Amino acid sequence: MFVSGFTIARNVVKGDYPIKEAVYSVLPLCDEMIIAVGQSEDNTLEYIRSFDSPKIRIIETVWDDTLREGGKVLAVETNKAMDALNPAADWCFYIQADECLHETYIETVRSAMNRFVDDKKVEGLLFDYVHFYGSYDYVADSRNWYRREIRVVRNIPGITSYKDAQGFRMNHRKLNVRSAGGAIFHYGWVKHPKQQLEKLKQARKFWHSDEFLEKEYANAEAFDFTMVDSLQKFEGTHPLVMQERIRQKNWEFEYDISIKNLSLKKRFLYWIEKLSGWRVGENKNYKVIK
Repeated sequence: MFVSGFTIARNVVKGDYPIKEAVYSVLPLCDEMIIAVGQSEDNTLEYIRSFDSPKIRIIETVWDDTLREGGKVLAVETNKAMDALNPAADWCFYIQADECLHETYIETVRSAMNRFVDDKKVEGLLFDYVHFYGSYDYVADSRNWYRREIRVVRNIPGITSYKDAQGFRMNHRKLNVRSAGGAIFHYGWVKHPKQQLEKLKQARKFWHSDEFLEKEYANAEAFDFTMVDSLQKFEGTHPLVMQERIRQKNWEFEYDISIKNLSLKKRFLYWIEKLSGWRVGENKNYKVIK
């Protein structure tokens, strides 16, 4: 079984993305790792070149900044990375620049890839998601955050990145998937409030016009993490690759988890989910098969 990893990178130093941690978290599962590095305003390319692994192969790309509608440029760039994968690969492991796979899941995910490699009905593997927010001590748990997403796909024609590169499609239809048995830790909302604001401005350029962004953030000096609907305390452990970054944390964020900024309807749906595990009306980017 041959596994190719892939990701995209642009202005990751400026945005303080944990892309090195992301790449190294899945590297034990991969025989190669393709990093598509877009022309940047910082030293992203030099930083990526410093990653010390013979598995890593860098391709350089130029992003079309006119493709703002729905974050389309992110899928276009992800597809460039997919096009560079080894044709012999059985599975392709996609990791975004602010995601990590906990090392405790490596053998479980490897087992799932081995189990389904010859089952052609399975087009992708599904991961649970843990969304950290404000600091490394809190996770977001409302309906505004997706619970699962595809991060391993089969290397066959027709499978491409979808919309803003959140998921994948097979010739425009949802992929048939099975569980990978692991969880992806998402760190996109864990930064110093000033850095978080700058990252948000940078990221939202993929969806909105300059005029909109100037109006939206005209008076903002830092991101207000208290403007959240629901959080829970994180009780587990973080991936080993994240430990140094966590030690360097230079801000404080405390939140009263009893506060639920939810409408009556969303509060009702929230508690149904907590009691039963069922998210009513959940939007799923995939089709789970047996």
